[in-house]
Amino acid sequence: MYRTFQTILVPGLIVFLVTLAATQFLVTYLYNAGIIAEDRNKGKIKRIASSGGLAVASGIVFGILAYTSGGSFNVFAPVLSVSYLLAIALSIILIALVGFLDDINVQRERVKTTDMMDIRLGLKQWQKPLLTLIGALPLMAINAGISTVTVPFIGTVDFGILYPLLILPIAIIFVSNAVNLLGGFDGLQPGMTLIAGIGMLVYSVIFGTGTSGYYGAFLSTLLVASVLAFLPFNVRNARIIPGDSFTYAVGATLVAIMVMGNAEAFGIIVFIPWIIEFFLHLRRKFQVTDLGIRQNDGTLKPPYGRSIYSLTHMVMNLKKATERDVTVYLCAFEAMFVILAFLLKLAGLL
Repeated sequence: MYRTFQTILVPGLIVFLVTLAATQFLVTYLYNAGIIAEDRNKGKIKRIASSGGLAVASGIVFGILAYTSGGSFNVFAPVLSVSYLLAIALSIILIALVGFLDDINVQRERVKTTDMMDIRLGLKQWQKPLLTLIGALPLMAINAGISTVTVPFIGTVDFGILYPLLILPIAIIFVSNAVNLLGGFDGLQPGMTLIAGIGMLVYSVIFGTGTSGYYGAFLSTLLVASVLAFLPFNVRNARIIPGDSFTYAVGATLVAIMVMGNAEAFGIIVFIPWIIEFFLHLRRKFQVTDLGIRQNDGTLKPPYGRSIYSLTHMVMNLKKATERDVTVYLCAFEAMFVILAFLLKLAGLL
């Protein structure tokens, strides 16, 4: 048992340290390279480094390599498949690079994007789901996961060959792009994904069985460690924006945890806030800004009045919310669904 936890915690520590060092480096490097974004929630628009997800993706990949090298040099007998882990690492790298392509499309002057003027143009809406399919290819190639899935409130369904060829790529495309929809506030994206990751970790430790449980616990630990290291750079007067490289890499990692950990049903419940966000954005054909209109007292006015096209608009309509309020409320909202998922599991409904 000690060796089992050692092979999870040691890579987790490596992930934390690598992400910490990489983020510190990228704060200055990306800013000087002109890969920046505008923070509009403060008294004055501030330009800061973008695409911090490169550090998070790098940390997770280093953690996977630490585990595989430990087995290769006979430090321990690996329980998890090295080829599967390397495929997961490749998936995370590829999809993070797609996010980076979106992050580096920065203009000298502000241009029209969604419902606002911004220096960050990014990829076209139709290009994002198409390119994120690239991140699914390594997992499809190894036929990752188990085709028999417990669907909440329906029961067990065997998708057969449709699982790797259809369900898996759809999951990668949807999850990575949905995580990308909700953001723009200090600590929001890393905060919500950290809560989701902790939920998946606890689930894997308590309810995971056999190799599937080990995969879930291992990958969840890497995700939690990496986001924890990144979070201090993005809360309260953020020094770096997560960017699409963050949301895509985290989305791919969450899917890998669900698939390899045989935790799809639990993961669907945990992911409900992003599913809601997807359908709210869909109401305006994704031409939506999550940001509010900053007032003199530091609060944010809903950009569309009483019309709600994002969970952030919901918070702004509930009260006179500051940037911090939006982040805290939505992190609490995500925590509610993590708790709900555990209650449904204990009730035998998942």
